[in-house]
Amino acid sequence: MDEARALPGSRRLVDKILIPFHQACDQQDLEVAARLLKIVEVMLQKPAATIHADRRRTVQLLVAAHERLWLLKHPEAQGH
Repeated sequence: MDEARALPGSRRLVDKILIPFHQACDQQDLEVAARLLKIVEVMLQKPAATIHADRRRTVQLLVAAHERLWLLKHPEAQGH
């Protein structure tokens, strides 16, 4: 049984890492945000059995997080 589904209100570890990522972005601490994304990337490099079956959602969240970080680092690009 999937641990995240076994405990009511529990979240996947990836989700728990992305929460402080977004907090770091909100506080403009882009170095910390980038390091947190690296942790998620390491998790995604593990065999599929070690990460939840919702791998596609995780990849989509990671891509969106990278996009947010890039836009924060390149504010001039948001004018387009």
